[in-house]
Amino acid sequence: MLFEIMNMSSSLVQKQAVAEIEKCNDFTVRFGLVLSHSDAAQLVETRTFALKTSGRIEFGGGVIHKLIWAFCDSPYISMNNYTEILHELTEMFYFYKNETLDLMSDDDLIKFMKDSFDGKCHGSLELLAGRELANMARNLRCGYATNYSEDMAYDEEDDDGEY
Repeated sequence: MLFEIMNMSSSLVQKQAVAEIEKCNDFTVRFGLVLSHSDAAQLVETRTFALKTSGRIEFGGGVIHKLIWAFCDSPYISMNNYTEILHELTEMFYFYKNETLDLMSDDDLIKFMKDSFDGKCHGSLELLAGRELANMARNLRCGYATNYSEDMAYDEEDDDGEY
């Protein structure tokens, strides 16, 4: 009986998450981006897998709708790559949420991801995950600013080459 109740609850949560993602279409359509019911359901499955893999729990639609709202105006996203990018961003988000030891809020992590994706990464998911997010997470764990780089430390030399 308890198992049946848990399954019904899980199913209801998933349906609510899909509906929340589908509501984003009202906003993203102006950017030429629309998710089908199937796309939304698959994103919820990706979220579920990413949560299990990262050992996290979450209620409702989670951050997928926040990722959609943040990234829908990116010049590097079109209908051709929209769902694929959302799947990748969802997995990245939960992975780097753990890698940053939760030292960064969801909104700040999403903002960093978006700024990096549109900026230094020029739409490259590989650069986003492999360089920008990895460096940012390392910096946070070491107590540095998120944008710290060793190059910045050398910039602090004076004209004589001394610190």
